[in-house]
Amino acid sequence: MTVQVTALWRYPIKGIGAEPLRAVTVQPDRPLPGDRAWAVHHAAAPEATHGWRPCREFLRGASGPHLMQVMAETRNDGTITLRHPDMAPLTIDPAKVPQSLLDWVVPLWPENRPAPARVVPAPAAGMSDVPFPSVSILNMASLHTLSQKLGQDLDPRRFRGNIWLEGLAPWGEFDLVGHEITVGSARLKIEKRITRCRATETSPETGLRDAATLKMLDQEWGHHDFGVYARITQPGEIRAGDMAKVV
Repeated sequence: MTVQVTALWRYPIKGIGAEPLRAVTVQPDRPLPGDRAWAVHHAAAPEATHGWRPCREFLRGASGPHLMQVMAETRNDGTITLRHPDMAPLTIDPAKVPQSLLDWVVPLWPENRPAPARVVPAPAAGMSDVPFPSVSILNMASLHTLSQKLGQDLDPRRFRGNIWLEGLAPWGEFDLVGHEITVGSARLKIEKRITRCRATETSPETGLRDAATLKMLDQEWGHHDFGVYARITQPGEIRAGDMAKVV
């Protein structure tokens, strides 16, 4: 079986903006460089100043579907450009002008939700949805299978994965839990399955909830899981087209 990297993504601001990558150099016990490097607390969240925090404290697509439409581009100077089909683009250094980001997301955030309140930097271990430095690995065959069951093509951006693999059997990523794999010249340990939220129901093209992903996962397979979390154990470079294999 040949397993290959078909796409690489990162999300510079948690829940706000997807950024495709051609290649990335990774380090042990760290997320992808620049992935979830920033996040936006809502007004009901405690004013934590450091450390990992649970996803319910942040703006995210599960609560604000129009955030799923945002695309991102990280520039060499560290600034991030955000684009949304209904908004003028915003280029920002979140460390210097966080208010610009808060103002920009207000029209995309539901009025009945606690308002965007604070831009916070992620700790060195990152700000994924689990309290360890994770990289998410997703399986194109699982995506195709779920798409077929729903009768519609699902955009991979719904699932906000870092590394997409082609060549595994549907749901074969779950069999990798507890094993180590090499991807390009890097090595990763597969830690656990990813349990999904309502963000996956939303189209990144329209910002509308148009797919009963969670209902279908539960109905057909008895769970809400899609993809796996991994921890980087050996540094290296990962490029689109690289091979992946179980060690």
